[in-house]
Amino acid sequence: MVYFDSHCHLNDEAFLPNLEEEISRCKEAGLKAMVCIGYDIESSKRAIEIAEKYPEVYAAIGVHPENRDGLELKDLDKIREMAAHPKVIAIGEIGLDYHWYKKPEEREPQKPWFIAQIALANELNLPVSIHAREATQDTMEILKAHPVKAGAVLHCYSGSPESLKEFAAMGLYFGFDGPITYKNAIAPKECVRICPEDRILVETDSPYLSPVPFRGKQNSPAHIPFIVSAMAELRGVSLEMMGRILQSNFERLFRVKL
Repeated sequence: MVYFDSHCHLNDEAFLPNLEEEISRCKEAGLKAMVCIGYDIESSKRAIEIAEKYPEVYAAIGVHPENRDGLELKDLDKIREMAAHPKVIAIGEIGLDYHWYKKPEEREPQKPWFIAQIALANELNLPVSIHAREATQDTMEILKAHPVKAGAVLHCYSGSPESLKEFAAMGLYFGFDGPITYKNAIAPKECVRICPEDRILVETDSPYLSPVPFRGKQNSPAHIPFIVSAMAELRGVSLEMMGRILQSNFERLFRVKL
């Protein structure tokens, strides 16, 4: 089995004090690649630094919709400069997050950042990792108006099965993580079942969203095997087949050979 984590935050403060041990633990669990995701300028720099140190780690860089404070769109020039690094394989995580923002005037400022970073990814011919929390319709409308050229994954997909079909028709990939192992996660489980074979990916979003049996504890990329096992069971395929499907999709989207 070849395991990977298409979306994790090894650059998070939760990991930094014991990063060496964490990477060793992930390697022992069979992980061949981890994409360390940035969410602002500084975390993107840290993602690259970690990727430089560890061969198994790659970096995605970008500005999360909740991390725009103190930044202006012109600061994306820093992301453009960092993207020249050979270990940078995606722009992300970018997108929309409406969970804490209920009024239209609070949500609207996120959209120019999403659109600008799609344009940057297109300019650089890089795929994007998209955060879309309680913003499915606006995410879809923006992607229709501003198509990604090098592919995109809806990380931690939390939309409906119906929306998944529409996003899949647009060519997007879908990242699934710990919540698919939760007993009452009806919609996420159904999305795993119906996701097109060539569009499904696995991730942890660690240190968040631990799968069963680690729910309530700090998550780790080392928990990927538990999520892949759940995916195989939901889709009615062998663990080995599930692994081959996921590996093929990862390599295609991120242009990385495992």
